This record gives sequence, structure tokens and C-alpha cells, in this order.
Amino acid sequence: MSVKSLPLTDELHEYLVAHGSPPDEIVRELVEETRAALPAEAQMQVAPEQAALLTFLARLVGARQAVEVGTFTGLSSLAIARGLADGGRLTCFDISAEYTSVARRYWARAGVDDRIELRIGPAADGLHDLPHERYLDFAFIDADKVGYPVYWSELVPRMRPGGLIAVDNVLRDGRVLAPQDEADRAIAAFNDEVLVDVRVDLVMLPVADGLTLARVR
Repeated sequence: MSVKSLPLTDELHEYLVAHGSPPDEIVRELVEETRAALPAEAQMQVAPEQAALLTFLARLVGARQAVEVGTFTGLSSLAIARGLADGGRLTCFDISAEYTSVARRYWARAGVDDRIELRIGPAADGLHDLPHERYLDFAFIDADKVGYPVYWSELVPRMRPGGLIAVDNVLRDGRVLAPQDEADRAIAAFNDEVLVDVRVDLVMLPVADGLTLARVR
């Protein structure tokens, strides 16, 4: 028994991934292409165990209406789309047509492209234009860190009671303890703000670079 999460060696991480829902061929090839074509940006892609968790969470809440803020090359959106209930829809917001062109190819290969609507442009504007009602079942935030408070403020009022928001990179590789740049400071402040948000129940998990799960009341 451990009083805190175990540190993950490379070998233990491989074991963890293999004993969850291991990546299939499409996921493996998407990860490999992203790392080969975009080596400087590949760290923006979610970890394989995180992708499996997103699918699991979407299924757990029976998500039919979902939103993703920050799509990159599409691994997280692919994972969420695979977890949607029959007839479910995922709306993705991203500013890069280049990165998301990769996503589109893999969505099609996985047969989930008919469930996903991609909107290119500032996410804050796109979220603001969504229906002003509590209809969203699931949301995933993984975009520019300074924008997190805006994305949160737009999403929470649109989540149904019991809806789930997952927020990535909340530990900033440990730098939330001693922020070094604007993004670190933004996440540290965001973490403090959501902790006292009475509209949600939340837990922060040491998954990948830190993942906050917030259940809307």
C-alpha cells in the first residue's frame, strides 16, 4: 500500500499502458507520425493512457454532446469520439488547419469523422457562440494555458448537471510549485480558482502532466 502515487519508470509506464486499453494500430500510427513530423511540438499530444482514460470517461457519463478545446493532431478527439454514445457529437476548437489536417485523416481512418465537427478559429469566440443552455455532457480543455479561465467560464454554465470537464496540464511538469513563465503562472492561478468554484466537485490526478476532473453540480 502506498500513501501517494508511484513514480513511473519507463518500464512501469509500458506495463500500465499495456494493462489498460492498449493503443490500437491507428493510435500507434498517429502517435508515431506526430513524433516524426512534429518533433518540437509532439509533447502537446496526450499520453496513450490519457487517451484511453478519455474514451472511458466519455462512455462513463454517456456523452452525447462533447466539446474539445485544443485538438492538435487529433489523438484526444479520436479517443473522445470513440467513447460517445450512439448519435453523439464532438465539437473541436483549434486555431491550426495544419495540425488538424493530420487529425482529419485519422478520424476518417477510425470511422469517427462523422461524429466530429472541427471549428478553426479562436476557441473563446467559438465557445461563446455555443447554445446558452446546459446541454454538454463532456468537455476536454487542452489548449493555450493562459486561456484556461476563459474556456472554463464559457463551458461550466453549458454543462448539464453531472457533466464532466477534464482539464489537461494542470501540473506543468511540476512547475506549478515554482512557476517559471506566463503559462506556468496562469495554470497555478487557474488551479486555485477552480478549487473554490462552488459549481463543481473536482479531483486532480497525477495522470501524464496532471489532469483535473470536474463534475458539474
